Amino acid sequence: MKKRGLIVVDLQNEYLPIGKLPLSGIEAASANAAQVIDDARHKAIPVFHIRHEATNDQSPIFVPGSDGVKIQPGVTPADNEPVIIKHHINAFRDTDLKQQLDAQGVEELIIVGAMSHMCVDAIVRAAVDMGYPVTVLHDACATLDLSFAGVNVPAAHVHAAMMAAFEFGYGTVKSTQDYLSAV
Repeated sequence: MKKRGLIVVDLQNEYLPIGKLPLSGIEAASANAAQVIDDARHKAIPVFHIRHEATNDQSPIFVPGSDGVKIQPGVTPADNEPVIIKHHINAFRDTDLKQQLDAQGVEELIIVGAMSHMCVDAIVRAAVDMGYPVTVLHDACATLDLSFAGVNVPAAHVHAAMMAAFEFGYGTVKSTQDYLSAV
């Protein structure tokens, strides 16, 4: 069996109802992520936290030093868990995430977090391009309603489209319960 690593993508206060970019279903996704983090800790699976931060304080979201950039209390990193700060959608871009995964001997990734259609999408695709087998826990991820060319797309449809794309060509998509039952 390949050594697994858990990546927790951007579960920050900005996405909570009190934040500037609230996501549909974020509380349930975070609660599921917390279960997976707890399981990983008990099984000595390395956990890597990703935290998005704008490059300056003029940004409308993820302002450095704000409450919005803080990781949500329910998924707070343990002292031995790295927090990778990123300034781009893809958590591998201009960070040492790959080096940290390599240093821990991680060969396979479990991914949870936000937003399904942005940062989760980017890390899944980049990880697969780097050769990592990936499992996404769909109910430990969240997103929001989108609009394009006058078409409003509910968050549930955005999320389902992303998970279907992952399952079609990028990896395994499971529920938190199915993952925890199988491990």
